[in-house]
Amino acid sequence: MLKVGLTGGIACGKSTIAKMFVLKGALLLDADRIAREVVEPGKPAWLEIVSWMGKGVLQEDGSLNRAKIASLVFSDRKALQKLNTITHPRVSERFSEKSKRLALEFPKTIQIWDIPLLYEIGMDKEVDIVLVIAADEEKQISRLRDRDGLSGEEALRRIRSQMDLQEKIKSADYIIYNNGQLNILQDQVESIWEKLTHELEVRSRGPE
Repeated sequence: MLKVGLTGGIACGKSTIAKMFVLKGALLLDADRIAREVVEPGKPAWLEIVSWMGKGVLQEDGSLNRAKIASLVFSDRKALQKLNTITHPRVSERFSEKSKRLALEFPKTIQIWDIPLLYEIGMDKEVDIVLVIAADEEKQISRLRDRDGLSGEEALRRIRSQMDLQEKIKSADYIIYNNGQLNILQDQVESIWEKLTHELEVRSRGPE
């Protein structure tokens, strides 16, 4: 098994690239999906968030209104830190559990850990290789405007709330630049997939 931490800046196309690796044969563990699981109604994280922020952050079905919570915490660094303290340890624990189960069932595979805050929550230490997805800041802002309907100021605030992208790049094993040219993106994915499969083969053989 080879664990690849896929991270990068917001709106750099991480999910798109993760799906491209899945089509190659990788197994995907998605932090956003797991984060939704740990805050399902009645779960400990859900109870903590509602106790802290009040029932005004709930939708009619009792689930969290993620858009409303995002609008509150991305303008308040302390609130964002508190939310992360509630959710991140539980996401990390669930990630490890799922990874171990997959490793038992599919021992000779590449796992893609799609985690936007890989470095911020220390999960870069849990993977074998780190792959950072990057894009120009102007492209990030444009995508956030189109995707989430944010203003330029709001988009920039979301970008600034994360670890500086250049710092992530410095610590990466591999980097993919995604500024919108599909053919260039596909070539990069293909090249890195070849390197990952080679690394998996080397690890599978063990010491000679």
